[in-house]
Amino acid sequence: MKVQDIAQLLDQLAPLEIAADFDNTGLLVGDPDASVEKILVAHDALPEVVLEAQRLGCSLIVAFHPIIFTGLTHINPNDYVGKAVTLAIAHKIAIYSMHTALDQVIHGVNAPLGEALGLIDREVLAPTSVHPIQGSIGFGQIGTLPQALSEIDFLALVKRQLGTPMIKHSDLTHRTIRRVAVLGGSGASGIHAAKARGADALVTGDLKYHDYFKAEGKILLIDAGHYETEQFTKKLIVDFLKKKIPNFAIILSDTITNPIKYY
Repeated sequence: MKVQDIAQLLDQLAPLEIAADFDNTGLLVGDPDASVEKILVAHDALPEVVLEAQRLGCSLIVAFHPIIFTGLTHINPNDYVGKAVTLAIAHKIAIYSMHTALDQVIHGVNAPLGEALGLIDREVLAPTSVHPIQGSIGFGQIGTLPQALSEIDFLALVKRQLGTPMIKHSDLTHRTIRRVAVLGGSGASGIHAAKARGADALVTGDLKYHDYFKAEGKILLIDAGHYETEQFTKKLIVDFLKKKIPNFAIILSDTITNPIKYY
């Protein structure tokens, strides 16, 4: 198969046309006509991931986050972006990114996050449009817990299911948690929609100091970490590709690319 053949399959999972305007998705490095015998699926195409691909004989990396996000004025190995790109070019490894295209489909980033928390009857939290094939698309999801939990029990559930040593949250509302919104990655933009749709809690990442004030005693805001809320994404991509091309070598990266450590 060629790189462009894999790209066409991935477009079935998450069409690039629905990616956010600010994003940089698709084939970021490499020749679309290059042959592919093995694919490495990773969260971030960091230099160590490119070296992992080279070691495993993978000529294509499918990454969730784009290694090139803003305009580059130079490419050299003096920073992690330039190093990843130069290594990929040197070893003839293509890099493809999905990012906000996969964020917005109902079976994308937020689906396994919602499943991990046991949410049922999930739907798009903040719809942006209706796609002719994908249906309603947008950011985040909202669903219901099978049974209401106390806030403390729900915080413990989030911590346990996402495997994070700590989580941050807003003031307790002293109400039970039943309706829950999730938005993997940086999700402060989902606070208004979560409140408007009656969510008791929003599980997301990268909340800033002033974001917590927006809870206003109406919702429990939970920052469980950017990586932690997106951690299921690369397996989602692997599972999709294995169904589409079952006899193809598709490898889940062993590299943990979360840059945040806990003391």
